[in-house]
Amino acid sequence: MSATAPQSGARGEARRTMKDPAPEPADPSVPRSSPERPQPPAARCFPPHPATATSGPKVVALGGGHGLYASLSALRTVTDDLTAVVTVADDGGSSGRLRRELGVLPPGDLRMALAALCGDDEWGQTWSEVVQHRFRSEGELHGHAVGNLLIVALWELLEDPVVGLEWVGRLLGAHGRVLPMASVPLDIQAEVELDGTITTVRGQVACALTPGRVRSISLLPSDPPACPQAIEAIEAADWVVFGPGSWFTSVLPHLKVPELARALHETSARRLVILNLAPQAGETDGFSPERHLEVLREHAPALVVDAVIADGGVVADPRALEKAAWSMGGRVVLADVAASDGSARHDGPRLAAVLDEIFREKR
Repeated sequence: MSATAPQSGARGEARRTMKDPAPEPADPSVPRSSPERPQPPAARCFPPHPATATSGPKVVALGGGHGLYASLSALRTVTDDLTAVVTVADDGGSSGRLRRELGVLPPGDLRMALAALCGDDEWGQTWSEVVQHRFRSEGELHGHAVGNLLIVALWELLEDPVVGLEWVGRLLGAHGRVLPMASVPLDIQAEVELDGTITTVRGQVACALTPGRVRSISLLPSDPPACPQAIEAIEAADWVVFGPGSWFTSVLPHLKVPELARALHETSARRLVILNLAPQAGETDGFSPERHLEVLREHAPALVVDAVIADGGVVADPRALEKAAWSMGGRVVLADVAASDGSARHDGPRLAAVLDEIFREKR
């Protein structure tokens, strides 16, 4: 897929000029530069991939935003073979502006996933802060994240979203790979119930902030092309991890891309769900931990889940949660995975320890 929309006017002329064949060299024995696309810098311009462990399962993590950031921050410490498959339906903020102006995939959730995979050394932490940095101004740059602009620049130059993300990952020294779940930008459409009336809400931001109760979601287009590399990663995985995160706008959309859903159902990988620590205002108000699993089952009735991680401090009815997990073929792992500051955030080291024990069948 081309990462950019058709260009017009002066900007389009600039693009065509950049692609025009170079003039014929005076010496015909000197090869002419390829006119097809700008060539990326030599690999030696970037540091090598960070040294990694020699063990760990092949893990694919699904989601977007802060939830995926939390799971990736933990997972990168327990496996050296990690792939994030990220939602591409964001239509707000910097991502929404770039999507509307340039016709690209919304880069924000992809950027956050890459930032989560940065190492703990000075290089990784510095680049994590750089790509997450947002400009503050009175002009059009206000609110744009540096990483969003970097990603979109590489997409324009390389004309391949996956290759562009690989280059950003190398620059950041990312401990894993980041892929979009689909090859085109998507819109989320939700059926919402409010005061007994069912309405349709369109757009990720609108769905996340709706005052009503979200009943179900669908995607527009309804049969988008899945990212081929994401399909391959899921088929080869040992574990596939769902959540935590915005249930209707970050987790469930993966099951609405037909090719991706098929791979998630047919893979030989084991499947693990990490439950949220609290309902999300405007999206899952009033949801119990077991209700999250029930909604997952409603959207994918045939999906088998092997394990469910939940923090014991937020589970009011362990039997109800166990019943919901059992209905999907799985078991519940209750553990202390919440941050100690009392916020609804997962603690990275605690979550990593539990994941490691599950992967090694110690728990």
